[in-house]
Amino acid sequence: MDIKTKIEQLREELHKHNYLYYVQDQPELSDYEFDMKLKELQDLEEKHPEFYDANSPTLRVGGEVTKNFPTVVHDYRMYSLSNSYSKEDLLEWETRLKKQIEGEISYVCELKYDGASISLTYENGKLLRAVTRGDGQQGDEVTANVKTIPSVPLQLRGDDYPERFDIRGEIVLPYEGFAKLNAERVENGEEPYANPRNTASGSLKLQDSGEVAKRPLLCLLYNLTGDRLGINSQYESLEKARKWGFNVPKQAELVHSIDDVLKFINYWDSHRHDLPYETDGVVIKVNNLQQQAELGFTAKSPRWAMAYKFKAEQVSTKLEKITYQVGRTGAITPVANLEPVQLAGTTVKRASLHNADQIEKLDVREKDIVFVEKGGEIIPKIVGVDFTKRNQDSQETVYIKNCPECGTELVREEGEALHYCLNAAGCPPQIVGRIQHFISRKAMDIEGLGGETVALLVREGLIENYADLYDLKKEQILPLERMAEKSAENLINGIEASKQIPFERVLFALGIRFVGETVAKTIAKHFKSINAIENASQEDLEKVDEIGVRIAESVVDFFKIEKNKKLIERLKNYGLQLELSEEALAEQSNKLEGLNIVISGVFTRFTRNEIKELIEKNSGKNTSSISKKTDYLVAGDKMGPSKLQKAEKLGVKIISEDEFADLVK
Repeated sequence: MDIKTKIEQLREELHKHNYLYYVQDQPELSDYEFDMKLKELQDLEEKHPEFYDANSPTLRVGGEVTKNFPTVVHDYRMYSLSNSYSKEDLLEWETRLKKQIEGEISYVCELKYDGASISLTYENGKLLRAVTRGDGQQGDEVTANVKTIPSVPLQLRGDDYPERFDIRGEIVLPYEGFAKLNAERVENGEEPYANPRNTASGSLKLQDSGEVAKRPLLCLLYNLTGDRLGINSQYESLEKARKWGFNVPKQAELVHSIDDVLKFINYWDSHRHDLPYETDGVVIKVNNLQQQAELGFTAKSPRWAMAYKFKAEQVSTKLEKITYQVGRTGAITPVANLEPVQLAGTTVKRASLHNADQIEKLDVREKDIVFVEKGGEIIPKIVGVDFTKRNQDSQETVYIKNCPECGTELVREEGEALHYCLNAAGCPPQIVGRIQHFISRKAMDIEGLGGETVALLVREGLIENYADLYDLKKEQILPLERMAEKSAENLINGIEASKQIPFERVLFALGIRFVGETVAKTIAKHFKSINAIENASQEDLEKVDEIGVRIAESVVDFFKIEKNKKLIERLKNYGLQLELSEEALAEQSNKLEGLNIVISGVFTRFTRNEIKELIEKNSGKNTSSISKKTDYLVAGDKMGPSKLQKAEKLGVKIISEDEFADLVK
């Protein structure tokens, strides 16, 4: 047998035994026998580097050092899930589903794993890359680290997998491995890790993949994503993924009613602690992929999936002191500073009190024994007071009247939940917060500049607003604490590079109240330049799809402030992108302006997403259900008969995908 054949045979054997051990839990070799084969392969690969394979089993031991994790745009967006907490929530969801799709609905129930989200891309059966969730649009490429996780297949089994696809899942740290890891840290005199989830997430960003390989991480996979996968249902996709060698948990069940969904939830709510890793709920998905496509997505989440969160864990502890935080918009948030207590695997020292109404409603006071809960929220919250343990000399909480940072009298407008400090120009946390928002990842994404550095620059008097960033010189920032020559250079280069960030992200970065990432894109596409937005009336703004009165008022108010106008003028002079690029304008047209279009069925020439993108690029509006306002129904194969009948009844024009292509030519 020649060397190349021997190497390939060993690789194939090790992939197989790795799968049997970590995924099937049916080992055929002892650990010693496996290690001997792995060592034999390592020796052969070292002697014959001409037969290098990026997906060799030997690379699972790590050793690659990654100093910077490149940001990668996901081929398919990673959405977050809507949450539910009761049977009523699920029944409401089912009612919404039945309004949009016809026929029987089956569901797949899967456990919701508490780990770090990951997207794996496979091409021709080999692992191409691994990318963290990030902001859903883009994440960090952590391929070298993920390759060290034994339950991630480097080479797929069989030959009927798609040419290229993504599979999504969670990387978790099982309880046993977490306990062992912490025992080693304590023995070495190091601080133990707080909880498995954060440890798993942090592991993915370690620079040395050899260190990642030492951590007993597990990858649980549950969602195939791609075009023309040749799969008809979610349950089928799980079975196929399992067959190709993926570690797909076997707890998933196909059910046919919400009652069956609730049985699954109730069972796992009481049995979740029998599992070797953390779960915090159940994810329910519409099984039929065609029905999923019909339902589509909101701006943030799929309409065809719902997360049911298990009842939150609750503990009691003493509320030592109430303090008040000032946000970048001037919003005041009361915070309970607690006697430290363990909750859901984390040491909790602070909890949200939300607003003055919540404090009054719960009658929360300093030195009270309070009940703290950590449910769907990342930040724990106070849900009640143990009045049996209240001190007799307890004093009612009086909400502050002045800003804790600058002393300005607080204002609470009618209908607002929060108090505000209106001293935007002179209140330090607001100044820092606006600049931190400006440089954030979804906004200007300035490399080399983080939140702490922004606070330092403000504190040292080098900047007072985000436009000042573009006046910074390297010699000004070199004397700052922890600022070396290279980091100062990177910061200045990052600021310069941000001048190429596209207009819609610059608009989001300005921090206009109520103008989030999605709204900024909508306004930028409609008005095309900052000048046009500045000159738009409230009425002009309200005519734009998805822009309501509150957003329109906020935009108009922002441009009424002379200081904001001056900041924007400075940004123009520095060369930031304050209008849509020629390339973006070239992609846009008004061919479908004012038209409401519904798409339904399966298509061969385009994917559904491609049709949606074409509608948006040509100024049309995607709508999910047919109404009197619908102008066109783009009909594909396997479209439900009731949708067709409704379109015909309302006189909606029904066109094929070829006819649609002619519309946008």
